[in-house]
Amino acid sequence: PIWGAANPSCREGVGLAAPQIGVNKRMLVVYYPTGDEKNPYVERELVNPKIISNSVRKAYLSSGEGCLSVDEEHRGYVFRHFKIVIQAYDALSEQNVTITARGYDAIVLQHEMDHLDGILFYDRIDKNSPFKVIPDAVEI
Repeated sequence: PIWGAANPSCREGVGLAAPQIGVNKRMLVVYYPTGDEKNPYVERELVNPKIISNSVRKAYLSSGEGCLSVDEEHRGYVFRHFKIVIQAYDALSEQNVTITARGYDAIVLQHEMDHLDGILFYDRIDKNSPFKVIPDAVEI
């Protein structure tokens, strides 16, 4: 079969955590284009990721978040840390790594790490005011 846009039964995503496919392990993968010729893709395969520091400043996706595990749309902003530092085992390089992520990269990693703790993106949407913007939050 042909996957992606040619196959309407296949949904696109930028990350997947092991619990999403029934594997009870603290593992995740992310893969998406950057638009940078030198580093055209972000590709990570992380085991036991842990956020060791984060910014006070928040960030959010202006279009909201979605998820391969959630079929219905949940409208509203999900505020996450704009910058995070993660320690993890990188299965690609087979070594322990420290990753500093900002903006979109940080949002994607936090989304996938939430799955490791049983949290879905819509759990983070303000139910009373889903489109309320936090002052000084970075819109992405």
